Parts: sequence; C-alpha cells; structure tokens
Amino acid sequence: MFSVKRFAPVLALLLCACGTQSPIVQPSQPKILPKPRIALALGGGAAKGFAHVGVIKVLEANGISADIVTGTSAGSVVGSLYAAGYTPAQLQSKAAALDESNLTDFTLSTRGFIKGEKLQGFINKEVGNRPIEKLAKPFGAVATELDTGRRVVFRLGNTGQAVRASASIPNIFLPVDIGGKRYVDGGLVSPVPVSAAREMGADFVIAVDISARPGKGKATGFLSILDQSLNIMSVAGLAQELRAADVIIQPRVQNIGSAAFEARNQAIAAGEAAARQALPQIRKLLQDKARVMAGA
Repeated sequence: MFSVKRFAPVLALLLCACGTQSPIVQPSQPKILPKPRIALALGGGAAKGFAHVGVIKVLEANGISADIVTGTSAGSVVGSLYAAGYTPAQLQSKAAALDESNLTDFTLSTRGFIKGEKLQGFINKEVGNRPIEKLAKPFGAVATELDTGRRVVFRLGNTGQAVRASASIPNIFLPVDIGGKRYVDGGLVSPVPVSAAREMGADFVIAVDISARPGKGKATGFLSILDQSLNIMSVAGLAQELRAADVIIQPRVQNIGSAAFEARNQAIAAGEAAARQALPQIRKLLQDKARVMAGA
C-alpha cells in the first residue's frame, strides 16, 4: 500500500535537487568585428596600367572588394570603370577590345600632340555619362594643377574630363582646362594616390604601384625617355605615398613599354600574380585592422 509519509524523504531530496539546479548558460555569441573601409589606390604607368585589371580580378575573386577607388593617370582610367560598377570579367573584356586609336586624337601644338578629347569621350560613354558623384563607388581622379604644381583630387563633375586631366602626360597630351585652370598628369605629384584615398575616408589602403624605377634598364625612344624623366621627378612623391599604404602590390611590369598596348595580357597576368602573392598579408592586416577598430 502506497504511503506518502514513507516516501516523503525521497520527495524532499528530489525537490531540493531541482531547487539547486544550475541555470542553463547560453553559449556566448562570437563578436562581430567591424569591416574596415577598403580603398584601392591605382598608380600611373601608361600601358602598364592593364596590370590593375589583374589585381582587381584576384581581389574580387577572394572577397576583397574596394569601397573607395582612387586613380592616377592610367590608374584613373581603370579606376573609373571599376568605380562605375564593371565586374573584373567586364574589365578584362574591355581591356582586350581596347585599341590605342580609341584614345588618341592627334593635333599640332607646341603644348602636346594628343588632344585627349577621345579619351574623355571614351570614359564618359563607358560610364553611361554619369558624373563622378553618381558612380557606384566613391571615386577620386588625381591630377596636377599646371600653374601651381598643386595636387587636385576630382571627386565631382565630368568623369571623362577628370580622367583626361589625370592622364594628360605633359608634352604628349594637351593640358586640360577646367574652371579656368590647367591640369596635367597626376603622376607628377602623386604617382600612387594613397593620400587621396585616406582623405576620402579609407581605413585600409591597398596601393598598386606600376611605376618604373629610374635606372632600371636603358631608356630609348621619345616615350621611354619621357617616362623615365617623369619617374625621376616623382621618386620622392612616390615614396611618401607608399609609406601611407597598408599593403603595396607591385606587379612586375617594368619590362613593358609605356605604349606597349600589345602587352596587355602580359600586364594583366603580372597583376594577377602580384595580387595572389599579397593575399595572405592583406587578409591578416585586414583582420588586425578590424580588431583595432573594435577595441579588441
């Protein structure tokens, strides 16, 4: 016969055990680190600029997409298209189809022999005639104010005109008149536009340096000698800009001539190889930057 009194001690122990049971501890959620604003600073280098396409291709394929794009000279040409929303595959297709005649309109002048209007029209057509501020990514084209030597970063207005100014190599392209001022190639003052990227709010800057180094090979021919001269003049500015970068990618394109459009595939491949080599460093430093931003 069941007796409550008989089982009372057992019931008391069970109740006691229930009352002292440890609370369920929820597993802690992993801390979500902030995402640094990544900028891609694309340097100048004439036909060597096709290497930028290879760099962008590898970075995007590995989930590293620029939030901000800055470009000098050839870097502004590729950078404007990337900022406009072109995918790496589309950029490569554009590079393959590009003919030098699309960008050159010859003239007789003591200030240069290429007007640059074709380049301006080409860029505006490719970006759908959008001004810089309407592109898919924030974009800055770096040029040099001819009469003062001042660095200027175009972040508003006519995209093609800004790119044309950024890429107007002195004595080859005519200076570009904008707002009553004359502008020439940005490589004179900012060969790789890292400082411009910082000014635009970048937390992490990947610099792509395709400039030739003075003394690396014998300069022969007008364009080669001019390119060497510009590189000599911009040595100090290049060093200053690169010091401000988080990562520097330097594709091996020094053996590609300034006007060697036929070497575009070689330049793109060099960009891909250099970017792949830099991936471990980029990933690590991005993670370190995110931890610092989170105060970890």
